[in-house]
Amino acid sequence: MTRVDRIWYRCRLATLAPFRPGLGIVEDGMIAAQDGRIVYAGSAAEAPSFDAAERIDCEGRWITPGLVDCHTHLVYGGNRAAEFELRLAGASYEEIARAGGGIVSTVKATRAASVDDLVAAAKPRLDALIAEGVTTIEIKSGYGLELATERRQLQAARRLGELAPVTVRTTFLGAHTTPAEYKGRSGDYIDLVCNEMLPAIAADRLADAVDAFCETIAFSPEETARVFDKARELGLPVKLHADQLNDLSGAALAAKYGALSADHLEYASEASVTAMKAAGTVAVLLPGAYYFIREHQQPPVAALRQHGVPIALATDSNPGTSPLTSLLLTMNMGATLFRLTVDECLAAVTREAARALGLLHDIGTLEAGKACDLAIWNIERPAELVYRIGFNPLHARVRHGQ
Repeated sequence: MTRVDRIWYRCRLATLAPFRPGLGIVEDGMIAAQDGRIVYAGSAAEAPSFDAAERIDCEGRWITPGLVDCHTHLVYGGNRAAEFELRLAGASYEEIARAGGGIVSTVKATRAASVDDLVAAAKPRLDALIAEGVTTIEIKSGYGLELATERRQLQAARRLGELAPVTVRTTFLGAHTTPAEYKGRSGDYIDLVCNEMLPAIAADRLADAVDAFCETIAFSPEETARVFDKARELGLPVKLHADQLNDLSGAALAAKYGALSADHLEYASEASVTAMKAAGTVAVLLPGAYYFIREHQQPPVAALRQHGVPIALATDSNPGTSPLTSLLLTMNMGATLFRLTVDECLAAVTREAARALGLLHDIGTLEAGKACDLAIWNIERPAELVYRIGFNPLHARVRHGQ
């Protein structure tokens, strides 16, 4: 008889395991965990004998993997409610950015904030996501645009992972936009990113990946490639804000570098989608930003399906274009705005979101050997998690078996 710490029984499982069809549903489910890892996840009738220190009766509730928010900008100073008013009055995202608003205004507030300030501001946003079953989150920098503040953002993100029961993956996004002091000299700023900022961040081990914003209002594909070349030299994986407002073949560029993900993708071409498939790059769709800036061009979901590109969903939680702290609402948006199916939405915030962070070996499905990260739900069927708006049916959240 195998000794384990904990067993959850009388539950229905959506395992998302690749060897099971669809959501990998097990109606008579049971999960056993030892030392924070899953020992068994499957049918209670087929389970081996376990001697458990604790047995938890789930009373027929559903269990999914803990949710994963794989694209956020959670750490920043200030807010941009005033720009929201301007947008309602007719100003476009690009017009606001070119007038000195947008990312630049957040940079000013973030540069004035200490690590403690940044942690205090971000903690309620993180708590909102945790309360919906999120057990893993990615947090980007990108509102410092100079080394000291970028470092503070990443330090704040790391500290959030120490203060809260959540796994935090950090991403260096120094190439988010050109700061005011480098206006008209984006190439010189990329020199700073590559020659000073990225090496220092890597030496401090503050980043798990490197991102950039490849767009007409940010950086060209050539400038982005320079950042990716440096990341590769430093042994850091890359991801990319790609083809959000224009088709610059950013997704294809990301694929060329074997990126973990290409994100946004509203204007991505079929050639870029094909390149993503060949590279194993995940498509991260961000319906919150699509909704908030009232975009009309939808990401190429049909092409992503046709070519078998994995699709993830994330909140893109940020102050300017997606002030969203609900992964449940993100799923509803993915279904309503992009016509994703229930199965696609649930996979998008578990298995495929884990894949987009390079963590599928450890999280994202209910399988033996993986971290015991669970979300336990008061629902009758998984579709409720996508269907409901403004309702949180989470019963309990388990991270690393606790």
